Amino acid sequence: MKNMIKNIAVASGVLALFGASSAMAQDTAAADIAAAANEGIGKGLGALGAGLAVLGGGLGIGLVGKGAVESIARQPEAGGPIGTNMILAAALIEGATLFAVVVGLLTMVL
Repeated sequence: MKNMIKNIAVASGVLALFGASSAMAQDTAAADIAAAANEGIGKGLGALGAGLAVLGGGLGIGLVGKGAVESIARQPEAGGPIGTNMILAAALIEGATLFAVVVGLLTMVL
């Protein structure tokens, strides 16, 4: 068991030493291809993040509206304050969603 752990440690050390040097020895064409692939992945993740932000914001506003309508149905006399709080919460959710979408779109552009 100890011998196996020793062999794994030695192999990891060798890979750490020679892995970095082989990565430095790559030609510029391969490095450019790798950079372009990473850039494409980043843009895709930015678009995915913006889409998830919109989805989350829509679900959040929907849940706030559902709760407000159910509350007003139970206590119609409290409809005014419930509606005001619902609008305030929806505006805050929408602002956070807009901020997240802008950040996601900026990661796609930059």
